[in-house]
Amino acid sequence: IGEFEHTIDGKGRLAMPYRFRRELGKGAVITRGDDINLVVYPRAEWEKLAQKLAAIPMANPKGRAFARFMLSGAIEVDFDRQGRALIPQFLREYAGISTEAVVIGMYNKIEVWQGSRWEKLKKTATSSREELLTHLQSLDI
Repeated sequence: IGEFEHTIDGKGRLAMPYRFRRELGKGAVITRGDDINLVVYPRAEWEKLAQKLAAIPMANPKGRAFARFMLSGAIEVDFDRQGRALIPQFLREYAGISTEAVVIGMYNKIEVWQGSRWEKLKKTATSSREELLTHLQSLDI
């Protein structure tokens, strides 16, 4: 959990916060997220997701499309001694990330956001707080 602002260096590397690196271990898998962001999975969590994606029936076109979206953008990443991981250009372009990123902890994964997109999402959540609280109650949260 948590929210951290980090820069992307000229080589496209993102410094991952130490507390997240500790949870990720030696490496991780990064892919496209559903909200025009990036998602970083610990390898064990990625394997669980990949197995579920592999189990989607071939006769399910929406399932195939989702699996294709997730798997085609997935890249294994390792961290250098400074805790940086190279984020490929096609993933940075997808998420609109150039020089700055916001890294947030989300349960069993990490999300990487373009700064202004993340701020807009937070403002939207704040402005519809009552609606969100009502929805959370319906989920027994």
